[in-house]
Amino acid sequence: MKRVRFRDPAGAVRAGEWLDEDGSPAGTDTAGTGGVVRAGGREYAPAEVSVLAPCEPSKLVCVGRNYAAHADEMGGDVPDRPLLFLKPPNTVATHGSEVRLPAGKERIDHEAELGVVIGEQCRNVDVEAAMDVVAGYTCVVDLSNRDDQRAEQNWVRGKAFDGAAPLGPVVAAPGHVPADASVELWVNGDRRQSASREQLIFTVPELVAEITSYLTLQPGDVIATGTPEGVGPLDDGDEVAVRIEGVGRLVHTVSMPA
Repeated sequence: MKRVRFRDPAGAVRAGEWLDEDGSPAGTDTAGTGGVVRAGGREYAPAEVSVLAPCEPSKLVCVGRNYAAHADEMGGDVPDRPLLFLKPPNTVATHGSEVRLPAGKERIDHEAELGVVIGEQCRNVDVEAAMDVVAGYTCVVDLSNRDDQRAEQNWVRGKAFDGAAPLGPVVAAPGHVPADASVELWVNGDRRQSASREQLIFTVPELVAEITSYLTLQPGDVIATGTPEGVGPLDDGDEVAVRIEGVGRLVHTVSMPA
């Protein structure tokens, strides 16, 4: 199943499924682009609806340097334990949206990430039981304001500005996402990032266990598992597309105010 939240033509917020035309769960290249959206016994063409974030997180727990090649490109070492930081709810942006970036910055980067959506309140979860609390997976873009990130230690300006975490378009059940699922990102059709979930230094169960040893995760919270190498700067008007095998394709644009 690939769950989607959307606003229908009448303005009502609905939850449903994103399907291929034959009624099967939407494929990786369909969810976010084609197929049909079904809810409440009705079917909608994707162009008829406004896709919302597929969950409503109280927080996004993000993981830094979780791919060795990305740690290297950023001039950092692979951490001994997951490097964690938070993005608050104001950072969530939707599939198809335009994210207005902070003004006057020299470099704001794209970072494609596999997002883990939590299905139930949880604390102190063992590695062996971690997948029991995972509702599914989604696509995340960790937009990063490098100007301020490099000038501060808590990364509020660098990581927590409005719209800094586009996610969606769906939450795919764990069984849809292969253990070696590809994680890819394009800017204006040019592929910038390409890696595999199996290259994660800390696995999803390890991340769930580590994070919940410190804080409670709520239903709808998202763990952004880290980005592969190939991060780079965005320009005004760029279109960003993230494709995760088994999930779908998240697309958004960016604007840079003068």
